[in-house]
Amino acid sequence: MLELAKPLAPETILRSRYRIIELVGRGGMGAVYKAEDLRLRGRFCAIKEVIPQLAQDPKAIEELRRQFYQEASILARLDHPNLPKVSDYFTEGGREYLVMDFVPGEDLKTIVDKTRAQGKFLEEQTVLSWAKQLCSALEYLHSQDPPVLHRDIKPSNVKLTPSGAIKLVDFGLVKVLSRDEEQTITIIQGRGTLPYTPLEQYGGSPGPTDVRSDIYSLGATLYHLLTGHAPVDAKQRFLKPGSLIPPRELNPAISPSVERAILWAMEMHPDERPPNVKSFALALFTPSEKPGEEATTSPGWKEAFLSNWLLLLFALVLLAIAFYITIP
Repeated sequence: MLELAKPLAPETILRSRYRIIELVGRGGMGAVYKAEDLRLRGRFCAIKEVIPQLAQDPKAIEELRRQFYQEASILARLDHPNLPKVSDYFTEGGREYLVMDFVPGEDLKTIVDKTRAQGKFLEEQTVLSWAKQLCSALEYLHSQDPPVLHRDIKPSNVKLTPSGAIKLVDFGLVKVLSRDEEQTITIIQGRGTLPYTPLEQYGGSPGPTDVRSDIYSLGATLYHLLTGHAPVDAKQRFLKPGSLIPPRELNPAISPSVERAILWAMEMHPDERPPNVKSFALALFTPSEKPGEEATTSPGWKEAFLSNWLLLLFALVLLAIAFYITIP
C-alpha cells in the first residue's frame, strides 16, 4: 500500500517566495498548505502540492505532470467572484505546486454539522442564497470553451467567507469537456465523494460525464444542507430503487418547489436531469404556487393554462354553440 509522502514543515520557503505556515489537508498524491506570499506581505495563499513520483510508473509520472500543468493553465484563466483565483504554478524538488487565493472561513460541512448538533435545520433562504452563488460559479465554469467541470462539489468543498460570500474550492478533480469527443478528459484522476457523485462518474476510467454530473453533485449538496443528512449514494440507489428519502420527509419546512428541483437534479440518468445550470436555477428559485402544493405537481402547469386560456375559452364557446344548435 502506498504511503503518504512526508508533508512540508512549517517555515519551509518555496520558490524563494512562499513561506509555509501550516498543513491544511493531505491525500495520497500530495497536500494543501496555507502559506504567506513574501513578496506581497500580508497576502495569504493556498498551495496545492502534487507528487508525481508517488505514481511510481515512469509513464504515469510523466502523464501526471502533463495533467497537472494542463489543469493549472486552465484554472489560471478563470476569474469569478465565487472561485479562488489561481496566481502561480511551478515545480520544485520534484513536486508540482499550484498557488491560489487562501479562502478564510468555515466550510459548509462544518456549518451544517454544527446546526444539526443543535437539533436545528439551516434556514431555506440562507441555503438558497448560497445556492445562487454556486449556480453562478458553475454556470461560469460550464460556459468556458471548452466547458470546465468541477466533479467534486460537496459541502466540505464550499466555504463561507467572513464577508458572507461563497467560494467553491478544491479543483483536484477538474475536467475539461471535449466538444469533439462529447465526453470529458481527465486532468487529475478522481471519482468525487460517494454521496455527491452521480453514477456515471463511478469507475477508475473516465466516464461519459458532462455538465449534468456537476448538477447532480450540486443537488446532492443542497439536499445535505437542507436536511442535515448526506444523501444515499448513487450506487445504493441503483441497487435499491426508492432508497433516497425525499427531503421534505426529513425537513418539512423545505418548500415543495425546492424539493422538486433537488430531486430533478439528482435523477439517476443524466437525460432526466436539468440540461444546464440555468434550467436548474430556474426550477430552484421559482416558488411554489401555494404552501400545500405537493412536490409531485408538474412544474409549469399554471403557466401553460394561462398561456392557452383563450384557446380553451374559444373551445368552450364552440361546444356551447354546437350544443345549442342540436337542441330540438
